[in-house]
Amino acid sequence: MPTPKILLSSDSQDFNSREECDCACADMSFLTPNFRYEIGYLMIQPDLHIQPLGSDYSLVFNPKTDADIAVVNSFAMAMLNSFQPARRIQADDSEIVIQKMVRADLLNVTNRINDVSAPKTQLQTLSAWVHVTDRCNLRCSYCYLPHVREDMSLETGKAAIDAIFRSALIHGYQQVKIKYAGGEPLLRFSLIKDMHEYASVLADQYRIILDEVILSNGTLLTPEIACTLRNHKIRLMISLDGLGQYHDLHRVYAGGRGTFSDVAEAVRLALDCNIVPHISVTISGRTAEGLPALMRWILEHELPFSLNFYRENELSASNIDMRLDEEKIVAGMRAAFRVIESDLPLRSLLPSIVDRANLSSPHSRTCGVGENYLVFDQNGQVAKCQMHIRKPITNVHVNDPLAVIRADQSGVQNLPVLEKEGCRTCEWKHWCAGGCPITTHRATGRYDVKSPNCNIYKALYPEALRLEGLRLLKYANDPEVVMQ
Repeated sequence: MPTPKILLSSDSQDFNSREECDCACADMSFLTPNFRYEIGYLMIQPDLHIQPLGSDYSLVFNPKTDADIAVVNSFAMAMLNSFQPARRIQADDSEIVIQKMVRADLLNVTNRINDVSAPKTQLQTLSAWVHVTDRCNLRCSYCYLPHVREDMSLETGKAAIDAIFRSALIHGYQQVKIKYAGGEPLLRFSLIKDMHEYASVLADQYRIILDEVILSNGTLLTPEIACTLRNHKIRLMISLDGLGQYHDLHRVYAGGRGTFSDVAEAVRLALDCNIVPHISVTISGRTAEGLPALMRWILEHELPFSLNFYRENELSASNIDMRLDEEKIVAGMRAAFRVIESDLPLRSLLPSIVDRANLSSPHSRTCGVGENYLVFDQNGQVAKCQMHIRKPITNVHVNDPLAVIRADQSGVQNLPVLEKEGCRTCEWKHWCAGGCPITTHRATGRYDVKSPNCNIYKALYPEALRLEGLRLLKYANDPEVVMQ
């Protein structure tokens, strides 16, 4: 008898791995229960997303739930379709395959019981952007900061750390994530070391997991700094927007000289020190056509990465050629996807492959702004988003800055996707969540409508999922591979 086969994304994703983004990542905390059920009627769920993968396989998922993405062969697909209309399990049905279909919410079980003892797949995290300096040695074309010569003091830094942990304790967070940023944070590396030591003491005291990352342009990285990061387990994100001239179209020194060669050297230096930097890629109309070559370089070096779309701001608005022309961006992304398909990495790309979307699990808000995210400027003021760092809502001295941020109705509003016009009936709403609210507001003057990049997202999501399906097929049958 032909063997039905089903692969699930949760079987191949390490939910303890720490994906990065260049701003307020969505909190992907959710439960993946182990379902138990009594023998009863099962029926295929309506409106499943089905995508052929070739080679006798298809990708299937239920866009209405937070369940798994599945890859099934033709025999498993035939079994799935046999549950329409509803029927009982038969002797020739594979119990394991059916259990996985239930787990992926492809089948509706009339007598399903959630196992409340199921483990949490990812800890709930309070994230904070700590702006250790406004100074920077670069003049990037999309930067939203005027770069005044102001640094955070150690006193203010400790007050920010105290405020983060106060809110974490009040709201029951199990993990705190601190992003040391700027400006260029490596200009203040001695301060970061002192803040790290202080935060580590508080984390141990309160039994809260501490995760730290430096968001850097890479040009000031030295062997000494890299060794310190490794020894203290502080992670590193480096911005790299293209190879050679494409990177330099975005990111130059204050004097105008390009930075690519120095950034590439920083990546090599980090790897030599056993640090694997996360590569943050910002894509604009200037650099889209150079994306395939950059992706090939990233994959050759086996680096984790995130692809982020340029977000226009008051300081960059005059750079008209950077705007996201739909045809140009989609063409560049598709070309990059073809490069990825030829060299599929071991790790899942679902959390980081299409701008603000995290395709690894549904969520109701695009990011953590107004929910689980705090932005501290160099003077101890607290904003909702780093792009609004000049529009603070509160400060480090209040007892619970997160509560003030959540209650604010005047600043950026990160609305649930079901409150956004144009999103409510979209198949992708729980993965996209409507796009960056600041980008949407700048384009439309509203927070309650879909992203101006909606057409780009819709064109790319099916292809991103296809890559995940192909990745599952590539590695699932290799007993020597532990997938991530």
